[in-house]
Amino acid sequence: MKLTLAIFGAFLMTSVVSGAEPVSEPFGKTKDGQAVELYTLKNNTGLVAKVMTRGATLVQLHVPDKDGKAADVILGFDDVTGYESEDNQYFGCTTGRVCNRIAKGKFSLEGKEYTLAINNEPNHLHGGLDKSLDKLVWKAHPHSGEKGQGVKFTATSPDGDEGYPGTLDITVSYFVPNDTNSISIEYTATTDKATPVNLTNHAYFNLAGEGSATVLNHSLRINADNYTVSDDTMIPTGEITPVEGTDLDFRKRTVIEKRIESIGKTAAIGYDHNFVLNPREEGKPMTLAAIVVERESGRRMHVMTTEPGIQFYSGNFLKGQKGKGGKTYAHRSALCLETQHYPDSVNHENFPTTILKPGEKYESKTTYTFEIEKPEPAKN
Repeated sequence: MKLTLAIFGAFLMTSVVSGAEPVSEPFGKTKDGQAVELYTLKNNTGLVAKVMTRGATLVQLHVPDKDGKAADVILGFDDVTGYESEDNQYFGCTTGRVCNRIAKGKFSLEGKEYTLAINNEPNHLHGGLDKSLDKLVWKAHPHSGEKGQGVKFTATSPDGDEGYPGTLDITVSYFVPNDTNSISIEYTATTDKATPVNLTNHAYFNLAGEGSATVLNHSLRINADNYTVSDDTMIPTGEITPVEGTDLDFRKRTVIEKRIESIGKTAAIGYDHNFVLNPREEGKPMTLAAIVVERESGRRMHVMTTEPGIQFYSGNFLKGQKGKGGKTYAHRSALCLETQHYPDSVNHENFPTTILKPGEKYESKTTYTFEIEKPEPAKN
């Protein structure tokens, strides 16, 4: 009888978790007085994610290690004030309208030239300045069901915002399933004028836990035989070339620090490169983009996406700023894996197009799944 009651109680608890709405709490106010909310998503296997309305931003991501102890594995701040400070380097936010760089902030579309802000001299970066998507306060629509919990964020970017044409209606949806330690991010957008769109999340990961001293001890595999060659301002030349024989060859799992010294002497000052993902397997909705492993914690992260590219950035400009709980975010203490269309695609006809037209729907999805790396068997 006691066993039956215990099982029934466990079932009841699981049902409550799976059916409960995501909880929200105040996260401060922006400089112009807008209230910002933080939503908590949980599942039954130990993952906890927190997302805020400013920038549709992933603020916390707690994942269990090999001993079942959870740690927050992404960089961020304790309230919205930190995200509005100079110490914020796009931590966890939705970037766009066009993520990454556009050469000299210019592109031509349907016979008209458009000029954008130069905020990464001499180029345009991550959607611009005051009205880029990471700085908007989005509307939140929490939801839950038998499969898990989520929050859908919605925003409208008016025609002419940051120099981009067309009124763009955007949704960013975070979802945590009940029975898998994963989080998915789905993007959709529609427009009333032809316009470039390329959305991503800019989370900085350290699988040992945010505030850990380095990410260079992580092992990385990127499912890419090729990459886009860039000039000294990080703009693609248009050439797509094999990674074989270069410091960018991560086709087999490789410790990041192995080649960081030589790649650090290039214009990128470390890893900050777009990889051309190998085609997805027939019948599969997404392709494997990357696998990251931190051996001491045992955490392993799989990145799956519908996007054709991924930007690997090794935290080269982290400067020791103070983050959550006063932790120090040291140089190269986190990495970004930004699923995307290729940088500056709007100026390269040979790249997959980023142009969204009226009547079309932009759709993109990326999933981060966390597992425990099994230890290697002892050698006799």
